[in-house]
Amino acid sequence: EVELAESGGGSVQSAGSLKLSCTASGIDSTYAMGWFRQAPGKEREGVAVIDRNGRTAYLDTVKDRFTISRDNKENILTLQMNRLRPEDTAMYYCAADPRRYYGSNYYLDHGMNYGGKGTLVTVSS
Repeated sequence: EVELAESGGGSVQSAGSLKLSCTASGIDSTYAMGWFRQAPGKEREGVAVIDRNGRTAYLDTVKDRFTISRDNKENILTLQMNRLRPEDTAMYYCAADPRRYYGSNYYLDHGMNYGGKGTLVTVSS
């Protein structure tokens, strides 16, 4: 059974930083993993994905501000978020997918098979 548990959310002022973590069980290094977010009244969107080969893809509005990384030994996924903006306010979800024939850009646009319960990030101006 795949389980994903996010942590690290909180409240921060604009231009501040936060680091999200996701502890995964029931997966291995062949899974692609990623972060998705959903703001109130908006659809869920892909933020950052890292595939099994370490290739990454980012939402255009977070490029150069967010960095996704993974520790395959510990099955931990992280998202370092810098220069946060009020529009980054959302519930952030960790996700994972075992399908090997898709790359990171595909998952960013189409989502993943497994997701966590989310952690809330609030950025104030």
